Amino acid sequence: MGVFGAMQTAITGLRAQATALGHISNNIANSQTVGYKRSDTTFSDLVPGSPARQQALGVVQAFSRPTNTVQGDITKSEVRTFMGINGDGYFIVGTREDTVDGLPVFSDEDLYTRRGDFELDRNGYLVNGAGYYLKGLAVNATTGNVTGNVPDFIQVTNDFLPASETTQIEYAANLAATPKTSSYDPAVPNSELLTAGSYAVDPRAAGVGVVQATDNTLFLSESIAGGAVTGFDALGASVDVQFRWAKIDSVASGGSDTWNLFYLSDSAATGAATQWTNVGQDYTFNAQGVLNPSLPSVTITGLTVNGTALGNIPLIHGAGMSQFADSSGSATITDIDQNGSSAGEFSGISVSEEGRIIASYTNGRVVEVSEVSLASFLADGFLEKADGNAFRQTIESGNAILSSQGKLVGAALEASNTDIADEFSKLIVTQQAYAANTRVISTGEEMLQEVLNMLR
Repeated sequence: MGVFGAMQTAITGLRAQATALGHISNNIANSQTVGYKRSDTTFSDLVPGSPARQQALGVVQAFSRPTNTVQGDITKSEVRTFMGINGDGYFIVGTREDTVDGLPVFSDEDLYTRRGDFELDRNGYLVNGAGYYLKGLAVNATTGNVTGNVPDFIQVTNDFLPASETTQIEYAANLAATPKTSSYDPAVPNSELLTAGSYAVDPRAAGVGVVQATDNTLFLSESIAGGAVTGFDALGASVDVQFRWAKIDSVASGGSDTWNLFYLSDSAATGAATQWTNVGQDYTFNAQGVLNPSLPSVTITGLTVNGTALGNIPLIHGAGMSQFADSSGSATITDIDQNGSSAGEFSGISVSEEGRIIASYTNGRVVEVSEVSLASFLADGFLEKADGNAFRQTIESGNAILSSQGKLVGAALEASNTDIADEFSKLIVTQQAYAANTRVISTGEEMLQEVLNMLR
């Protein structure tokens, strides 16, 4: 190969370095693009067939080398719908082709991206800053299980959440072995016990099991507070259920440590009307402070408070009831909760650690709406780039696999994996290589000029 061949090789070198400069320029320009994956440059030589000891000069080509598997920094965000992927995986997204009657019409093509700056649009879809709509799997609000196996566009409605009727109350407490009621006197034996004979009717479970309004003051002085919980009827109306404990027998009095639980059934009762109702169950504790027999649950029959009926409500104790010594002489409530709620207005969404979209409502309830799907590929480097920092699958990349080892991080974003300092270093090397190739061309031109001068 002569001078012309050397110049031709240098020209391909210029082209290759110009390609590298383009990659560097693109990387620097996208250094602040969410989830952007930089493109590095690799070079390859092409040589013609020739004997080993007379190898002809070849040319150089530049190729882009994707860095799709190189993690960008995860940064926290104040936007609860932003998501970052820590590790392997891509969001599955789609594009809007048209709008009909104010609603988007989506393309059938799946695209993949690491850009997770998703926010709700006016139709309740999650769309990122590049205009791509997020896909996921629906979640059954009752069971919490994923339904279906084909990701679809995630849409969150702002409808009211219907009221949920209370069907059970969870209750756990420790009752002080010696309740220090208002009537309790350490010098008077059994003064901590309820004096059944002083009431118009026997309030104990074995008797009528109610406290009339005329005996309310006496009852309050011979019992201790047992906490309160707000339940809800079928229409979502609130019902305040207040409890009180009264010890009706003790080992010291020759019997067994036995308690009765009451709830306030009519706060406005007067005269002989019932104000407190006995739950109807004796709670008997052994010498170790454990219920004997055990009572995992007790059903309150026809629970009614101030005229609002909740029906038969199980009181779930589990193994949470005990009678241990407590210097305060009160009931220490360790758990009191119920499963009902009023109607709620949609207030916003967030992303859980499990990658689920959670809708929040003004009644305090949260509902899992969808599970964000992550896709992975066997050959990420062969994905085809699309506008908006997205990718298309190709034959070389293989089909998308609907599973990923990556973890979703809510209220966070993955930054570009471009390192400005590294790009500037590559810029210097590229500039020098480009200049060196121009020197080869100018030197070749001078040599040709010498050949032309020989003819003069």
